[in-house]
Amino acid sequence: MEAVARSRFLRGSARKMRLVADVVRGQDVVWASERLKFMPQRAAHNLRKIVESAAANALASEGTANLKSADLRISKLTIDGGPIARRFRPVCMGRAYRIRKRYCHVTVVVTDEQEPQGKKKKKRAGK
Repeated sequence: MEAVARSRFLRGSARKMRLVADVVRGQDVVWASERLKFMPQRAAHNLRKIVESAAANALASEGTANLKSADLRISKLTIDGGPIARRFRPVCMGRAYRIRKRYCHVTVVVTDEQEPQGKKKKKRAGK
């Protein structure tokens, strides 16, 4: 069973959001939420809300009798770049410096399945 939560046009660059996302990718939802709660980055607050929203979507679709939030884990977490808003800052001698305000799109997929075991590599016959 999978549940998805998306947040689009989040203020902040995708690069900074990915640094925070790498910490919680593949982890349990409860552990990830607690970890994000105490991270100082601004992106952690937004990511925590999206992870909790995905968990709530899963509980709403399956029902709390069949599923607990402790059973869920983050199976997929993608951060994509969004549009860039361009502003201009006036400076001396009639010039203007460009300010680029970046946005990003976040998609979180949670599942109740356990983490798949790694595939065993077949040994090739020596040459």
